[in-house]
Amino acid sequence: MTNLLALGVGTAPFTQTSTAEAIQFWVLGAIAVIGALGVVTAKRAVHSALFLALTMIILAVFYIVQGAMFLGVAQIVVYTGAVMMLFLFVLMLIGVESSDSLVETIRGQRVAGIAGGLGFGLLLVGGLSRTEFPAFVGLADANVTGNVPGLAELLFIRYVWAFELTGALLIIATIGAMVLAHREQIEKRRNQREQSEERFRTGTHVTPMPSPGVFARHNAVNVPALLPDGSYSRLSVSKILQRREAEISGLPPRPPTAEEHEEDTQ
Repeated sequence: MTNLLALGVGTAPFTQTSTAEAIQFWVLGAIAVIGALGVVTAKRAVHSALFLALTMIILAVFYIVQGAMFLGVAQIVVYTGAVMMLFLFVLMLIGVESSDSLVETIRGQRVAGIAGGLGFGLLLVGGLSRTEFPAFVGLADANVTGNVPGLAELLFIRYVWAFELTGALLIIATIGAMVLAHREQIEKRRNQREQSEERFRTGTHVTPMPSPGVFARHNAVNVPALLPDGSYSRLSVSKILQRREAEISGLPPRPPTAEEHEEDTQ
């Protein structure tokens, strides 16, 4: 940024955006907008998280260019390096598919979201069209004692109430997300004793189900167990694994025999 001294008595020094900074803003700003659009348009949750990480890194570059070195480094280390990676680990562990996001839990939420987004965009465009952009002032005064002490003075002294209210809003948002994600249990959860009594009452599969690899040469989950008579137990292998093996091999799943069908229905 180019420091210019205003001419005249009692005029404070101000700064004006240079050509290089303007080019940097428009180039990185376009990349940040593309990353933000990728967050909401990506079909896979992992790709959406990566686009969000790109947007966070661009914001950190903006902070560093404007002289907020500590804020830029904290943006990369805390948000991109810790929080964003935690999101990616959770997505990789639970395996979220794109089909899950197509189910509406609230009726009309897409229409309301699109209408609200368009309304907010119109308000934002209208406000920016009536806004004047004067020269930047106060950055040198705020960083007289250093960037970190200056940032701490602004956050915890001058704007401490706004900082506390923002923290309270984040806590409320977290509690709201927990309430919305909570699923009401339709029926009472049965304990082990009740499940055992239910098996004896119906008379089907009173004993525990055979585990994979029992009396077999392998203990893998896709290897069926051997019954005492030497035959295979189809109940010991998950039906999901059976369908997955059929999809990988390209062959249709083998239909059960009469004995296997009778074993499944018992």
